[in-house]
Amino acid sequence: MEWIYLLIAGVLEVGWAVGLKYTDGFTRLWPTVLTVIGMTASMFFLALAIQKIPLGTGYAIWTGIGAVGTVILGIVLFAESAEGPRLVFIAVIVLGIVGLKMTSGH
Repeated sequence: MEWIYLLIAGVLEVGWAVGLKYTDGFTRLWPTVLTVIGMTASMFFLALAIQKIPLGTGYAIWTGIGAVGTVILGIVLFAESAEGPRLVFIAVIVLGIVGLKMTSGH
C-alpha cells in the first residue's frame, strides 16, 4: 500500500506544481486554495508512504515523479521545450525512479 501512497503523493505534487503557475504569484484565490490543498495532500500521502519505504528512496521517487510529470505537463499545457536533450534527461530521471524502486527491498 505504501507504494500506492507514494504514487498518489507524486501525482499530487505534479498537480500543485502546475497549480503554482495558475495562482499568478498567489494572487488568484481559487487556484491558490487548490494548490495549497494539493500541497497538503501530497505531503500527507508522502508521510504515509515513508512509514515503510526508506526516507531517501521515498523522497527521491516523490520528487522524481513530480519533476517528470511537471515537465510533461509544461510541454502539453504551456508549450515548453520538447527538444531531444531535454527528453533524454527526463528519461534518465525515469530510469532513476525505476532503479530506486527495484532496489528498495520493498
